[in-house]
Amino acid sequence: MSDEIPVEAFYDLSMPSEVAISPDGDWIAFVVSESDPAEDERLSSLYVVPADGSREPHRLTRLPGASSPKWSSDGNRLAFIGTRDEDVSRRVGRQADPEAETSADDDANADDDANTGGDVSDDDSDDANAASASDDPKSQVWCFDLELGGDPTQYTDFDEGISEFDWSPDGDRLVVSARDPTDEERAYLDQREDGGPIETERLQHKIDGVGWTDTVTTYLFVVDIDTGETERLDDAAAAGAFADLGGLQPAWGPDDRIAYVTCDADEPDDTLVQDVFVTDPDGANVEKLTDGEYVCRSPKWSPDGTQLAFQVGHPTNYYIPQTVRVADLETDETRTLSASLDRTLAWFAQPQWASDDELYALVADEGRSRLVRLDPRADAPERVFDAQGDLRAIQRLSIAGDRAAVLVSDPTDGWDIYGLSLDDIDAADETEAESFVRLSALNTELTDEYEIPKTTRVTFESDGWEVEGIVYAPADFDFDDPDPRPTVVGIHGGPMSYDEPEFKFEHSLFTSRGYLVFRPNYRGGTSYGRTFTEELHGQWGTVEVDDIAAGVESLAERGWTDAERVFGYGFSYGGIAQGFLVTQTDLLTAAVPEHGIYDLASDYGTGDSRLWNEHEFGRPWEDPDTFDAASSLTDAEHIDTPLLVMAGGQDWRCPPTQSEQLYVAAKAQGVDAKLVVYPDEHHGITDPKRATHRFEAILDWYDRHDPATESDD
Repeated sequence: MSDEIPVEAFYDLSMPSEVAISPDGDWIAFVVSESDPAEDERLSSLYVVPADGSREPHRLTRLPGASSPKWSSDGNRLAFIGTRDEDVSRRVGRQADPEAETSADDDANADDDANTGGDVSDDDSDDANAASASDDPKSQVWCFDLELGGDPTQYTDFDEGISEFDWSPDGDRLVVSARDPTDEERAYLDQREDGGPIETERLQHKIDGVGWTDTVTTYLFVVDIDTGETERLDDAAAAGAFADLGGLQPAWGPDDRIAYVTCDADEPDDTLVQDVFVTDPDGANVEKLTDGEYVCRSPKWSPDGTQLAFQVGHPTNYYIPQTVRVADLETDETRTLSASLDRTLAWFAQPQWASDDELYALVADEGRSRLVRLDPRADAPERVFDAQGDLRAIQRLSIAGDRAAVLVSDPTDGWDIYGLSLDDIDAADETEAESFVRLSALNTELTDEYEIPKTTRVTFESDGWEVEGIVYAPADFDFDDPDPRPTVVGIHGGPMSYDEPEFKFEHSLFTSRGYLVFRPNYRGGTSYGRTFTEELHGQWGTVEVDDIAAGVESLAERGWTDAERVFGYGFSYGGIAQGFLVTQTDLLTAAVPEHGIYDLASDYGTGDSRLWNEHEFGRPWEDPDTFDAASSLTDAEHIDTPLLVMAGGQDWRCPPTQSEQLYVAAKAQGVDAKLVVYPDEHHGITDPKRATHRFEAILDWYDRHDPATESDD
């Protein structure tokens, strides 16, 4: 095996994301992103694989762009969202001539130029809303007929594209979400595309990944697959502070009703509340199922269509665990199913029905994403599938009947798709779970060629709390007979998130160069219960600093970490935490705070986080002392740690001006500091060239300030 994994190996990574199992449980569709070095972009493709592992996965799409795979109810068709050139069948013949459009079409859409939906999901755009008027292909629903074969058929043709969809029960219609500008709004979008001024009267004036918001409404439309006719559901319209990002999340139930989420508050931009609604496919009989108290997401129908499961979060206290609730449409009762577990739902943890009497979901449980079984009649969650083990994560779940498709992240083997029979869901270990079959080998060339880190869990005491972390070590490291190593502290964001044993490219990048990687699950993070998480509520720069420092001290006491060679990195709250670490401690030899916030008062109104920060800290002019206490820049005179400060030029979650302030504060005092801004990036790094540049910059910064390297010089 090679000693050091090269930064360029990032281009060889295949990263799976969404999974969808067919209704009969025989096939699994999944999405994989890969790098195109020539075009410097990540490309997503759609794959299918037999759930029994009888053959290798097959790449279905060979044109760039595929997401949101969904099976028709008979399992014969697989639809997805794709951004590609128009279907040939729509371009030929007189019916394709715009001059031949019938007056009936004009009459059907006369009110607001309906049928002009929109796509706000292009992360490479400075302002996806304004860019929607360009001539580039828009996202539409495409569909493979797996019985007949051949290229996918284009099912929708919205001028502005679509962002979400679901099948009708009989498979002859779709419900889609699409933006629908009025004539006045269209004129504004056109002038924005031509470089005209940004004009807004919206309170939520920015959203990361969307850009400057506008007043264009997103509606649900019902599309007839055979005729292409569309009907706008006027009362099913997206609203809410983050509706441009979260959408309507439509779900078409077996009883022929459509569920969706939106906000009907008087000032929807001033709340995070989202309620669950249901409507008939013609827009009649709209019914509100929840009462305006929660952030509701991801509605999922029971097989018989009498119950609707959905995720629930607190709209003003994000430290409270997210749970699963069920609305019973026959009794009008709504009940919680998982609150007694005192564990939040994992990322992308949409509830999954196995039958009318049983659901499953992924929860964040003590530094691991794992399965729980839920009873739709009671709050009686059960942890299941111990065969997962302690040192790998289940990060996506799809269930149909008695089978499940899961995305597993294994620190040693990489990311892969697995199949599982629910008959084995209570297996205590992998030897008992015969149906738990690995169906892909997406990164074996990388994991076979390069040294992959060892992984272990550690616990340590901090202020009377038992705190946990994950340690990744070089392949030749001996935990029982160690020699102290330089250590990289990777700090998760959120802070309402968590670290778990998983495969990450940067872990191998660091460990193959001799570093330990320490991922602390500090207080304020999730997966250890509400009390643990709320320790940080309104008190940034306190308990997380203590926990991270205690964790590093514990590793040094074990003889694992060289306390003179401790380096930091991390996005979002990982950057924020480093701001506090370098102003309150001398823990880090060099730090790399990325995409963070360091002056909470000046962040107000410059990004998209106003509501979150108001709910936690109030408003800057009402309680300036609280804002100062939660800002590391207040204590900038104590900075003496070399800082590599990184930011995204279009990051509206943690605006780049925040990073500029931290950088200048350090530089003005003579501290060695460097600022890196990626002009076209949002709250993350997407393009491969920028990702590899980031890795190289971090490694160079550590090497530049490593006492061992300095002594060699």
